[in-house]
Amino acid sequence: MKNNPLGNDRPPATSGHKPNCVAAKKHRRERMFETGDIRLLMLHFLQQRSAHGYELIKAIEDLSKGEYTPSASIIYPNLTFLEEQGLITANQEEGGKKQYSITHEGTQSLAGQGDLLGSVTEKLFSLAILSNNRSIPEMQRAINNMRMALNLRLAKGPIEQETLYKITDALDKATKEIERS
Repeated sequence: MKNNPLGNDRPPATSGHKPNCVAAKKHRRERMFETGDIRLLMLHFLQQRSAHGYELIKAIEDLSKGEYTPSASIIYPNLTFLEEQGLITANQEEGGKKQYSITHEGTQSLAGQGDLLGSVTEKLFSLAILSNNRSIPEMQRAINNMRMALNLRLAKGPIEQETLYKITDALDKATKEIERS
């Protein structure tokens, strides 16, 4: 793999996952984007126009229709990194705010990563579609009904093996029908 300043040198994603205990899964949120992906998005938006860090956060959030919002603790260290790499510059404004602009080197780096940028923006567009479809009233009702039915049943107490099979079979059947629709 060739080395690039955005840190996008990563192996292809695999479908396997690491085994985790139930408690760890419950409290750990899956990482939405790799660090290099965020940097690429930031350069993409800075190529369109100079911006403050908060404006970059909002631009990414808007692209996903609010389904993904990078935190300030993701954006600002990456702005510093991009500045140190010479890919962006920062101009101090009154009040201490910094306005960031892409450099010639940043534009060149971005130009060489069009396929990856397309993949990253497609992921954000998919989140926007998910948001739109999930907000359909009938879909909201169906999702809430399923969640409620499961929670009510799981709260009743221990589940016998036969009941467990019935529940998981019903969920698996519904899943297959949804996937194939």
